[in-house]
Amino acid sequence: MAKTIIARCERKGLRMTGQRRVIAQVLQDSDDHPDVEELYARASAMDAGISIATVYRTVKLFEEAGILERLEFGDGRARYEDADREHHDHLIDMNSGEVIEFCDPEIEELQERIARKLGYELRGHKLELYGVPRKQD
Repeated sequence: MAKTIIARCERKGLRMTGQRRVIAQVLQDSDDHPDVEELYARASAMDAGISIATVYRTVKLFEEAGILERLEFGDGRARYEDADREHHDHLIDMNSGEVIEFCDPEIEELQERIARKLGYELRGHKLELYGVPRKQD
C-alpha cells in the first residue's frame, strides 16, 4: 500500500496539481489535527498562490477519496488527519483544544468483549474523551 498521501492520491487517479501536492505534503507532515485555516496558513507559507478556497476544495476531494478523515471535536471546527494512520483514540483538552492521541490495549479488549456480549463482531470504533487537566495537589 502506498504510504504517502501524494502516492495514494495518484493511485486513486486524482489529478495532482502543484498546489494539491503542497497541501498533501502539509497534511503528510502534520503531527496534529489541523483545520482548514491551519492547513491554509501552512500551505500558503510554502506557496503564496494557494487560496483558502483551494484548500477547502482539496480537503473535500481528499476526504471523498478516503485519503483524509474528518474529525469533529465539538468546537465547531472540522479537523483532518490521514485516514491511513494506525488506529488510535483521542483525548481532547477542553481548555486548550489540544488533541492527544492514545491507544490502550485494555480499552480495545473491553470494546471487543462488549460487542461479543451483545452479539456483534466489532468492525471499527471511534473513541473521544473530553476532559480538563486535573489540579495538582
